[in-house]
Amino acid sequence: MDPRPTLAAPDDDPYLWLEEIEGGRALAWVAAQNARTLARLADARFAADRDGLKAALDRPGKLPHVTRRGSHLYNFWQDAEHPRGLWRRATEAAFREEAPEWEVLLDLDALAAAEGEDWVWQGATTLFGTHDRALLRLSRGGGDAVVLREFDLAARAAVPGGFALPEAKSSAAWLDRDTLLLSTALGEGNATQSGYPRRVRLWKRGAAPLEAPVLFETAPESMGLWGAVDREGGAERIVFLEKTGFYDTVVHLGGRAGPTARLELPTDASFTWQAGWLAVKPRSPWTIGGTEYAPDTLLAFDFAAVLGGTLSPRVLFTPAPRRALQGFFWCHGRLVLSVLDDLAPVYTLLTPGDWAAAEIPGLPRIGVVDLWPLDSEAEESDGTLLALAQDPVTPPRLLLTSTAPAAPALLKASTPSFDATGLAVTRHEATSADGERIPYVQVGPREGDGNAPVHLSAYGGFRVSRLPYYSAGTGRLWLEKGGTAVIGQIRGGGEFGTAWHEAGRGAAKSRSHDDFAAIAADLVARGVTVPGRIAAEGGSNGGLLIANMLTRYPERFGALFCTIPLIDMRRYTKLLAGASWIAEYGDPEKPEEWDFIRAFSAYHAAEPGRAYPPILLATTRRDDRVHPGHARKMAAKLQAMGHDAWFYEPEAGGHGYGKDNGEVASFSALGAAFLRRAIGWDPEAG
Repeated sequence: MDPRPTLAAPDDDPYLWLEEIEGGRALAWVAAQNARTLARLADARFAADRDGLKAALDRPGKLPHVTRRGSHLYNFWQDAEHPRGLWRRATEAAFREEAPEWEVLLDLDALAAAEGEDWVWQGATTLFGTHDRALLRLSRGGGDAVVLREFDLAARAAVPGGFALPEAKSSAAWLDRDTLLLSTALGEGNATQSGYPRRVRLWKRGAAPLEAPVLFETAPESMGLWGAVDREGGAERIVFLEKTGFYDTVVHLGGRAGPTARLELPTDASFTWQAGWLAVKPRSPWTIGGTEYAPDTLLAFDFAAVLGGTLSPRVLFTPAPRRALQGFFWCHGRLVLSVLDDLAPVYTLLTPGDWAAAEIPGLPRIGVVDLWPLDSEAEESDGTLLALAQDPVTPPRLLLTSTAPAAPALLKASTPSFDATGLAVTRHEATSADGERIPYVQVGPREGDGNAPVHLSAYGGFRVSRLPYYSAGTGRLWLEKGGTAVIGQIRGGGEFGTAWHEAGRGAAKSRSHDDFAAIAADLVARGVTVPGRIAAEGGSNGGLLIANMLTRYPERFGALFCTIPLIDMRRYTKLLAGASWIAEYGDPEKPEEWDFIRAFSAYHAAEPGRAYPPILLATTRRDDRVHPGHARKMAAKLQAMGHDAWFYEPEAGGHGYGKDNGEVASFSALGAAFLRRAIGWDPEAG
């Protein structure tokens, strides 16, 4: 079928009024839609699912994730008594105890109540060296925009007259106790067209932030500009990261007077440096001295020589079709490589100089393993590493290892959030429309009757790898009830490197949607289920995926849950952060690019009279990244066409399912209730 819309005028949009986020008419429409959806779905079973998932997310035995700053391990913790959360710390010795004694630094629930604000935690940065001051990042309702506030850790209170910045998309780095490196979109002319900072300032204590001298600025058309501080060897260097596009960064180096040099690297390269060495992974072919290095090859350079204009690379990693470098970082003078070898996690340590390689021993090769330095500051690291290991039926375990290397030691293990008895994890491959093999992971009962209720999800964009993590939501709402869950590694993601991403980006974006539909077809071909029992869910770019399943492959699904989505690809660049994603989707203002974008603009492809599966579109009003107008307009259009479309929009949550565990549980349980009902699955009926 031709997936392109038949509309002669793609800019004729009778639902533009729904883009007015706080518009009176739009809010009245949202309120009516919420009431309709809740009246249909919010029954006793929904309430039990919501409460059960919330209890699982709040369980005392879940893992506390920690970062070391100075002599303490810091953690942010949410539970039933503290839904907004506690920022707290403990000594390393205390943390190793079964019931650590935590020192509470900030009770966010108490702060929100005292100030009458809908505060959501977005993190904190402590003062290098002493760690007695912090810059708190607080969001109203969970959006990306934050309030910055200086905090005294000893007094456990905001610093009177200290650094403070109103709500905006901002970040700041400590230079010293009285000086910050500020990147903010606050104020006239300080934001790019994508809504991110375009100026970096030197903000001294007592000065008005927007009167602070500008050290560097980028063009309004760029994605954004951010500043960072490098203190290697005891010398301060300021790094200006000028993102000219989502995948392109120009690196400038300098000091408190501004940049003095540009790091001459391909703008699409990933990079990191330490111990006098620079590691670089280009995204496109890079020719040096007559030799071409393929994308995703990891190269090492003498940093001083690069600054002097000499490039003499050493190859550290060469990609293979199904062996991809996911990331790399320095820790205590060693370079750590994260590799997926046919989706199996492998971590390797490289020693500069002879670049001897040693695999970190004892880490699992099945499931998912994440590895990172324990210390927040590279200059304070002693080489300690933390690893988080899990799979879809095994709760996360926090392991301690190091750059020594050493066999990992178990620090903490999470208690289960659902009963995984009788569940099997298997891997399979579907064949997409163009013949490409598309892997997916299936979790469910060992035996089936060919009519399994399947929850299918994927992402397929921005080179994000969608891996089989342990999920309380999927476990409680689907697997524990006897259902099957499937996670797809479709093109557009990063599972197999840049080539895998490029095969589902821009003009090739529709391929990632073909891949997802191919998985649905393969589940039927393998005798796992039938189309009417497949319930698919996806969020953000994954929401665009789900919307395209509705318009392009409706016959392969029984129900769809489309969350925080992009859908109107004609106007996406005009809505919030949309302009920053042109590198992923293309520019609809260019006729030659709109010609391929319209093929996956589900808002324009929707037609009356076709047999679409039931769909629930859900977003949040405080999402300041992907505009809630996408979901609103699609729901309104589908309903006007007579399709079985539903809509839900809570006020808070940001670009996610909620600002606390209660909201996340409610959002997820509502979606699961809709999907189960739409595919005719009533697990409680036996």
